[in-house]
Amino acid sequence: MRTLIRALLVVALTVLPLARGAAQGPARVEVSLTTAVGGQRGTPLVRSLHIFADHDIREMLHSGFPARLHYRLELWGAAGFFDDLKRQVEWDVIVRYNPLKRRYTATRIEGDRITALGSFDSLDPVEELLSHATQPAIAVPDGRGKYYYNLALDVQMLSVSDLDEVERWLKGDLGPAVHGEKSPGTAIGQGAKTLITKLLGGQDKHYEARSKVFRPR
Repeated sequence: MRTLIRALLVVALTVLPLARGAAQGPARVEVSLTTAVGGQRGTPLVRSLHIFADHDIREMLHSGFPARLHYRLELWGAAGFFDDLKRQVEWDVIVRYNPLKRRYTATRIEGDRITALGSFDSLDPVEELLSHATQPAIAVPDGRGKYYYNLALDVQMLSVSDLDEVERWLKGDLGPAVHGEKSPGTAIGQGAKTLITKLLGGQDKHYEARSKVFRPR
């Protein structure tokens, strides 16, 4: 009887983590539509879910490799046979882990604007932050045509050779920029725009989602 109980406990402990992982769901992005003020349709809301559920990405984060989440939202005109790209916006979220402090930090970069999103004791609050629906700054057309949005997310790990530059940028350039003592554009020009183009291959992840077709009026 005791042998049977031990066997059942082993099976339960083995299956439980798998069940939790399955319940979490696959990594994905979503783009939906909401009604803007004045009754205009087509305002986009974007979310990203379970992005750090990937084991390899979590391991690299814990080893000190920052993660870059590059978002691109495109507005397309559904003109018939050939769709037409009308406009797009892009932004980044940089996630880092400090093993000494055992803290995660997240930073958003959009154009010349840098925003510190917070410091967290685990990846769960970061995942929750990313899962909240946000409204990108993209203008909705005033016409009567048909449109849709395409959202793309690329998750990339920064290389070891960039770690010193990341440290300098986030602790050196970023601090003054966030506090208004230095132009965010200068901070990005000296650091972010250079380092985010030097990336590790092999761990890159790509996700896409498309909204429903809508008419602004």
